[in-house]
Amino acid sequence: MFFLYNLLTHIAAPILKIAALFSPKMKLFVSGRKTVFYTLAEKIQPNDKTVWFHAASLGEYEQGLPVMEKIKAKHPNHKIIVTFFSPSGYEVRKNTKAADVVVYLPLDTKAKAKKFMDLTHPELVFFIKYEFWPNYLNEIKKRNIEAYLISGLFREKQVFFKWYGGFYREALQAFNHLFVQYDSSKKLLQNIGFTNVTVSGDTRYDRVSEILERDNTLPFIEEFIDGKTTIVFGSSWQKGEAMFVDFINNSKNTKLIIAPHTIGNDHISELQNSITKKTVLFTEMEGKSLADYDVFIINIIGILGKIYSYADAAYVGGGFGTAGLHNILEPAAFGVPIIIGPNHQKFPEAVALVQMGGCIAVKDKAEMEEALSLLAYDDTYRTEKGHIAGTFVNMNRGAVDTIMKKITD
Repeated sequence: MFFLYNLLTHIAAPILKIAALFSPKMKLFVSGRKTVFYTLAEKIQPNDKTVWFHAASLGEYEQGLPVMEKIKAKHPNHKIIVTFFSPSGYEVRKNTKAADVVVYLPLDTKAKAKKFMDLTHPELVFFIKYEFWPNYLNEIKKRNIEAYLISGLFREKQVFFKWYGGFYREALQAFNHLFVQYDSSKKLLQNIGFTNVTVSGDTRYDRVSEILERDNTLPFIEEFIDGKTTIVFGSSWQKGEAMFVDFINNSKNTKLIIAPHTIGNDHISELQNSITKKTVLFTEMEGKSLADYDVFIINIIGILGKIYSYADAAYVGGGFGTAGLHNILEPAAFGVPIIIGPNHQKFPEAVALVQMGGCIAVKDKAEMEEALSLLAYDDTYRTEKGHIAGTFVNMNRGAVDTIMKKITD
């Protein structure tokens, strides 16, 4: 099976190059990997001490960041290397100050894994959540490098737990310890012989809790809100926007902020044209009296987390399509009640928060409008839901301390 895996990995390379001709995202995926080894050779010297963090995409990076910061504080003279598999992570965080070197992870072939490890020679390795690359993990094991999985998430359908997944199970042996989010993951790993497992929880709770301590002030948002009840529609997709645009058009005495997932001009124009309320774009706000507007469309990325601090209620997108639910923990950390779509079952934090009552799952336009109306106009209902959301985040903190204590013991 491992031979077949390696064969398919080699075959994938030219196929990806062809796909890049037709997909902007795939073009970034392919072109971004062309200079990885050159960048590593330029930025890492043979005598440098390094720590390597690997994240699939942006969400996993955010999970790993609080551990990364603790490791940096503990080893200030080590260079932090961050690798991404996906362009959606790399393109957003390629200039992060948390790391010394940020690159794409080269495809998982034996030769590339060896070359990568030769150039980076890490003393510590952290993989985040669920990306497992057998050739890289085998290189880590061969070199006897200390390695950890953090915020791990395992499901019964994964290859590790199938009869044909032996080489994947062997790759997991590279980890000195596996920190998982839930007891169910620990039990699955124990069933295949792994005892070096700790249920630490999800580091994202620690990460989002940290945003409460930073400066979240945005004067232009304060001017726009003008003391009124505010609903933020974060990371919205077209399917979700179709569900809430009529509520926006019919709302009264409410300020509405939309931060779409897609900020291309065509989509922003279409969204703006569907709204009958007085609307302003972030990129066109200069010189305008923002308090005079009802709807603020944020057509840039990078400030949604701070905007949530001004929300009285929030809708978080992704739950009406197949792309995946976006981050509900950021608004929850601020004690903001949340509305999401029906496709959230693969997100344990969403399932749990819905069960607790701090998050409302809606399946259609009618339910969306009902939930928005309750949160917009019923102060008691909104306050109760928000308190549950904030408490939920606070009671799940502590994963980072558990991980660091185990590592440093």
